[in-house]
Amino acid sequence: MSVTNPYESFLDGRPAEEILGGTVNQIAYLLAKMGAEKVSVAPAPGKWNPAEIIAHLADCEIVFAFRLRQTLAEDGPTIQPFDQDKWAGVSQYANLPASEALAVFSELRKWNLLLIKRALPTAADRVMIHPERGKMTFKTVVETMAGHDLNHLAQLQRIAG
Repeated sequence: MSVTNPYESFLDGRPAEEILGGTVNQIAYLLAKMGAEKVSVAPAPGKWNPAEIIAHLADCEIVFAFRLRQTLAEDGPTIQPFDQDKWAGVSQYANLPASEALAVFSELRKWNLLLIKRALPTAADRVMIHPERGKMTFKTVVETMAGHDLNHLAQLQRIAG
């Protein structure tokens, strides 16, 4: 497993862009499958419920959007890490409806996919520096996004049953 992509083990052999392009529909399907009663119920104490997971994905899409663009616009930028639990607190995930979080995530993902499709494969090897993970390429960030999606889709699938 790559140190630079902590979600590499979730990748399933499909192209990252294919995974990224299907995530919104997968989430919508799983939300419908689990029903309104499960959307706000945490699977275990201290764990995020499905609505909070989707809000987290929307926030992460903002982070990834900036990282991708910074990597394309600058030479070897150092990107800013973030504390997901602090973001969950300030964004008040517990008070956000899953449908609103999914709508935001969907639009941000469309925007990022447009950039990714235009940038790859030409920009695949452009470098950024993550203070905790070291050197990452544009392609590695895209693959991290895909693995992150699959990790959270698996969580939602387990909740949906």
